[in-house]
Amino acid sequence: MQDIIRQLEGKRARARAGGGERRVKAQHEKGKLTARERIQLLLDPDSFEEWDMFVEHRCTDFGMDAQRIPGDGVVTGYGTINGRLVFVFSQDFTVFGGSLSEAHAEKICKIMDQAMKVGAPVIGLNDSGGARIQEGVASLAGYAEVFQRNVLASGVVPQVSLIMGPCAGGAVYSPAMTDFIFMVEDSSYMFVTGPDVVKTVTHETVTQEELGGAVTHTTRSGVADLAFANDVEALLQLRRLIDFLPSSNKQKPPVRPTSDSADREEPSLETLVPANPNKPYDMKELIEKVVDEGDFYELQPNYARNIVTGFARMEGSTIGIVANQPMVLAGCLDIDSSRKAARFVRFCDCFNIPIVTFVDVPGFLPGTAQEYGAIIKHGAKLLYAFAEATVPKVTVITRKAYGGAYDVMSSKHIRGDVNFAWPSAEIAVMGPKGAVEIIFRGDLKDPKAIEARTEEYREKFANPFVAGHRGFIDDVISPRATRRRICRSLAMLRDKALENPWKKHDNIPL
Repeated sequence: MQDIIRQLEGKRARARAGGGERRVKAQHEKGKLTARERIQLLLDPDSFEEWDMFVEHRCTDFGMDAQRIPGDGVVTGYGTINGRLVFVFSQDFTVFGGSLSEAHAEKICKIMDQAMKVGAPVIGLNDSGGARIQEGVASLAGYAEVFQRNVLASGVVPQVSLIMGPCAGGAVYSPAMTDFIFMVEDSSYMFVTGPDVVKTVTHETVTQEELGGAVTHTTRSGVADLAFANDVEALLQLRRLIDFLPSSNKQKPPVRPTSDSADREEPSLETLVPANPNKPYDMKELIEKVVDEGDFYELQPNYARNIVTGFARMEGSTIGIVANQPMVLAGCLDIDSSRKAARFVRFCDCFNIPIVTFVDVPGFLPGTAQEYGAIIKHGAKLLYAFAEATVPKVTVITRKAYGGAYDVMSSKHIRGDVNFAWPSAEIAVMGPKGAVEIIFRGDLKDPKAIEARTEEYREKFANPFVAGHRGFIDDVISPRATRRRICRSLAMLRDKALENPWKKHDNIPL
């Protein structure tokens, strides 16, 4: 028995050594942690239970039969984050460049299957050179097996990808199908085809960072949600994200104790909205003053900044927040903001997270670029997402809610449960000046007459009371009482039950 135990410990030591001291040192010199160091930081101390430590590839071509390292380039298993179960795989760049083989893929698939059975999030720490070329189609088949599980797990358990190194070619499609993607600045990148192929095909000269680095994907493409300075910060922020999420679609979001009173008033909100309707203000100030302890976990803060999305808590329970941002494009909806918010709303609806919407929207962004880019279809995604959602939905209109954008932003007409307005709210087909120019087209020449008619329209329509008379607004509330009214609404909606008609799946306008 002692001999077998010694052999076991020897094999474990070999697996833990990864690609060896030289490759580990090279990883550290790049400012990157090893696969096991990352898991150690991500999970609670001593909670990691590793699976398939002794798995090796089965390839015998190109001299691969002489190169076998236990684990085969990925560390898999489960553990806890703040005491809650999660499954994790961490690709090891020191072993065959983290490349995916058939056996490597089988390890990932095993933990994904188990995560779905027990109802726990799946976290992927990606650091891979892509498919293992020596295995040919077997490695491609391995990727497809992972992709299939990403699809089946979608909406069942949260899936999060943390890109901590290269992620290219077919490898990008697994993270793309997960719920959230984090990246590490200067050491991670994602692209379907690399700079060399781009240069050959399109004659463009571009660096890896420009083509698919963290800045590119968090500001221009919207592929990634957040980027962090280093591995440590990324892993700690990932722990924080998981703390907001339920473990599966069968559970409610976690509740955390808070000393922040649900009845807390915020007098400073009375002066947040400027008297001049064309003057911007920061919607994030409202969010941070209303949620528990000012703790707002924003997603995609540098992409489509005219809309704000993220998680917070009210009375200790997780909520999703969607808010127009008057500081950027006056809070207009456009292609990027519609896509960004729609995906976030659908995630919240999948995982029983109530949605609080703050509205200050003058309409959809006009222009040929938007129309040619299919703003009609993309704007419809956000409308579809809000209308489809069956979770509790509370909406607060702070200022402008014009035209079709009023309908889209979780209005009463698309099953908003509780819809509030501040006294400063203007709910109308369009702004007073534009409305007067259309209604009295050609009839009014005198600037004073135009001004008088504009003021008449503002008094008649640019206020919350016409909507209130029809029951489209449940109450006009004092800004200082916003937190209290939202908390009470969410408490009332806690056991809300609403089901959509049975269908195989919907056909969202893609």
